[in-house]
Amino acid sequence: MENIAQSHDEIPRKLRVLAAYRTALNQYKSRHGLARISWVTWIVTLGTIAIWCFTASQVAQASGAHSLRDVITNILANAINIQQNDSLTTILITYGAKDNSLIQAGQYWRFVTPIFLHVNLLHIALNMLNFFVLGVFLERLFGHLRFLLIYLVTGVISIIASFYFAPQEVSVGASGAIFGLVGAYSIFVLAHRKALRGAGIPALLWLVCIIGANLSVGFFIAAVDNFAHIGGLLSGFLLGCGLYRATFRRQVVRKHPGLIRTISPVAGPWLY
Repeated sequence: MENIAQSHDEIPRKLRVLAAYRTALNQYKSRHGLARISWVTWIVTLGTIAIWCFTASQVAQASGAHSLRDVITNILANAINIQQNDSLTTILITYGAKDNSLIQAGQYWRFVTPIFLHVNLLHIALNMLNFFVLGVFLERLFGHLRFLLIYLVTGVISIIASFYFAPQEVSVGASGAIFGLVGAYSIFVLAHRKALRGAGIPALLWLVCIIGANLSVGFFIAAVDNFAHIGGLLSGFLLGCGLYRATFRRQVVRKHPGLIRTISPVAGPWLY
C-alpha cells in the first residue's frame, strides 16, 4: 500500500514539473511585438562591443597609432597575445577596471564597470559569443528584467569575490556574470530534470563539463581570474533558486491552478 501511495504521489509531481517546464519554455510566445525579442541581450552585447572598440582604439593611440589603419593593425596584433606595454592597463583602469586601491579610495562604481570592459579581441569575442547564445534563451525563460538582474548582480558579486580574494589583480571582463547565468540555468535544469530526456542527467553532465572546463582554464592561465568565475557561478546558483520559485510558481498557478492544488507539500526544494 505504501508503494502504491508513493507511485500516485509521483505522478502529480511529474505532471507539475512538466507543466512548469512547458510554461517556462513557451511563455515568451504569448508576448507581442518587441516584448518577444531578447532586447536586453542585444543591448548588452552591442553596448559591450562598442565599449571595447572605444577602449581598444584608445590603447592603440596610446601605443603610437595615428591612422585608422594603424589602429586596426595594433588591435589585430594584440588580438590573442598582449604585447608588453603599460598602455592597456592604464586605459582599462582609467575607464573602470577593478583596482583595489581605487575602490578602497571610494570609487565603488568599479564593482560594476569591469563587467563591460575587455582586454582584447579574443576576450570580447569569446565572452560575447557565450553571453549571446545563453542570453537569447535565458531571457525568454526569466523575462527581461529578471535576466538583467541576474547578469548584473552575479557580475557585481564576481567582482567583489575578485576584490576580496585577488586584491593584487587588475580585473575586467563579463565572464563572472556569464558564469552567473550558467549557474541560474543549472538550477532551471535541475528543477525540471524529470521533464528532460534521461531524467535530466545528460543535460546536468553537460553543464558540469562546461563549468569544469571553463574553471580549469584558470588553473593553467595566470591571467584568468577564477575567483570572479566562482563568485559569479555560486551567486547564479542562489539567485536562480530564488527567481525560479518566485517566477515559475506564479506562472504555473495561473495557468494550471487545479494541478497545483493536487500536489503534496512533500515535493522537495526544487519543486513548488
